[in-house]
Amino acid sequence: MQTIILCHGALGSKNDLESLKLALINNGFDVHAFSFSGHGGMEFESDFGIHQFSIELENFILHNKLIKPSVIGYSMGGYVALYLASISAGSIHKIITLATKFNWNKEVVEKETRMLDPKVILEKVPAFAASLEKKHGSSWQDLLAKTAQMMWNISGNNYLNAETLKTIQNKTLIGLGDKDQMVTLEETVNVYKTLPNANMYMLPNTKHPIESVDTSVFVVVVKGFLQE
Repeated sequence: MQTIILCHGALGSKNDLESLKLALINNGFDVHAFSFSGHGGMEFESDFGIHQFSIELENFILHNKLIKPSVIGYSMGGYVALYLASISAGSIHKIITLATKFNWNKEVVEKETRMLDPKVILEKVPAFAASLEKKHGSSWQDLLAKTAQMMWNISGNNYLNAETLKTIQNKTLIGLGDKDQMVTLEETVNVYKTLPNANMYMLPNTKHPIESVDTSVFVVVVKGFLQE
């Protein structure tokens, strides 16, 4: 039985991936999921960002005594999985990313962080504010601020630059939805072409939010890649 770890995106939690987890279990996989620190009610650690989350992913593998599990990372989760593969070769087996953004230049970060102002969210989209509080608890505003800082940190450090990507030997499947308005086809193709052992896929009629993914279609993609 193949083992899979599901990694959620920014402002998300393991609960976002519950339907995918159940579908994969029903297809014979041993599936695990967890929430990164600061998400889903988990306490913040002293650090927050890609490097910290990669440590948490590796610790989850060690704590649960998982032997080279494959990782499916949605959005930020895919970035974390690739980064872990670059600094700890052998920790994980295959990697599948979905809707992972790789281009974090200044213009992109300015655009994305403008949408993370809690005062604006409370005023203009109170339903979203309520959903964030329900998912993350009273610290949801802190999470927004730390996520904005993380985006600038990614921009400044460029963790997955071309030279780093070339060192990742894991078999990798890079993908996005055809209607994703956050992640471009160009940046996805660039990463796919730079990774030494990568394939690429695109999900039809799929926007960026994980809720728009047709789980039954995605499971077919996952099975085809992990069982080859």
